[in-house]
Amino acid sequence: MSTELKEFLNAHPDVQTIELLTTDLNGMVRGKRVEREAIRKVYKDGFSLPASVYAVDATGTTVEASGLGMDTGDADRICRPVPGTLTLVPWLEGRAQALVTMFETDGVTPFPADPRQVLQRVLGQFQTLGYAPVVAVELEFYLVDRERDAWGRLQPPVSPTTGRRMNSTQVYSMDDLDDYDAFIQEALRMAREQNLPADGVIAEYAPGQFEVNLHHCKDPMMAADHAIMLKRIIRHAAREFGLEATFMAKPYIDQAGSGTHIHLSMLDDQGQNIFTAEDPEQHTPLRHAIGGLLKTADQSQALLFPTINSYRRLSSEIYAPNSKTWGYDNRTVAMRIPSGDAAAYRVEHRLAGADANPYLAVAAVLAGVQYGLTHKADPGPAVVGNAYEQDHENLADNPRDALRAFEKSAWVQETFGTAFTSVYAACKWGETRLFEQQVTPMELDLLLPYV
Repeated sequence: MSTELKEFLNAHPDVQTIELLTTDLNGMVRGKRVEREAIRKVYKDGFSLPASVYAVDATGTTVEASGLGMDTGDADRICRPVPGTLTLVPWLEGRAQALVTMFETDGVTPFPADPRQVLQRVLGQFQTLGYAPVVAVELEFYLVDRERDAWGRLQPPVSPTTGRRMNSTQVYSMDDLDDYDAFIQEALRMAREQNLPADGVIAEYAPGQFEVNLHHCKDPMMAADHAIMLKRIIRHAAREFGLEATFMAKPYIDQAGSGTHIHLSMLDDQGQNIFTAEDPEQHTPLRHAIGGLLKTADQSQALLFPTINSYRRLSSEIYAPNSKTWGYDNRTVAMRIPSGDAAAYRVEHRLAGADANPYLAVAAVLAGVQYGLTHKADPGPAVVGNAYEQDHENLADNPRDALRAFEKSAWVQETFGTAFTSVYAACKWGETRLFEQQVTPMELDLLLPYV
């Protein structure tokens, strides 16, 4: 028995059930539960899950074009718990959880379609640079009322303090934080219980929208683990207060979208930040890193925009970047250098939607930076002023263009692996067709009576 498991079981004799968790391509948590008497065998030998768990669409149905379904007899692979992730489940007594990752049937070879293994692959490549990445993740999300409005649409929640429904944009509002302080404190309590470094919550740019910040982490894999666990906490904390929390990229078409913002700095072998500079816009390593992120943005966009809803977030002038741009202390660009102490200079990558799988988003960012530093990529001039009002090269505004760029990229194949890219593309083409083949209520309202 592992020392971690032995100490945990001794410390928590009331724990009877352990949840073993992984994420599919969309970042949805999947897995299985085992009872206390079975967990020792899991830690010793692993356990079986079908490989198709990484080849499901938004409906939870296996995408057969991935090659991981009936073509293989829906065969199993071996999952093993991730050391250091065994922890209590704060919202259920007698329950614990651990993250797991998948291997081939030999129990040793990483399974290429597991998003966690994709990030591990990229981290292995990144190590050749000789720098240590430091990553922090910010997650935006909405609280919504569990009841829909008279037309069946989402609506902001009713304040438990004032009894009024939120209906205005009050960015950084302290009153909004006060109104939902009980929810926020419960979410932060749960985070502390799972040792997650959640260090702040702010009211964002729309009614019911909030952002929670995770502290920077010298282990990018751990930073992604924390993001997965925190998303789950926020959803469960919301339920305790009769609310729903959603990480959809664009739940309201007329309000701001939600993003996953990834902050990245890099340390040399002396522990010094290589992005430190008196003039960040002229600093060579920082410019090359940003250049790589911009040069690879088209090719990796499909990883950062996993659903058709992701692309609805690209509305102009609501702080979602829709062009390949960068700048200093500028929230209208894709790659922002936040202001502050020069020793803490970093890149804030603002492209990914809140619906992105954190493992794949962090992998895309690290891979882009590696490309930039290796190829000395030039990002061009920094944007000054409102990028939305200027002429810049745009990102794809639909999944078809993004998937085409993803599939035809030799860099994507080499960086993320041909097996993963094949599975990912098959699943995302399937989802794209699934959503495109729906008849929407607007079509019925506008066309049915007249056409």
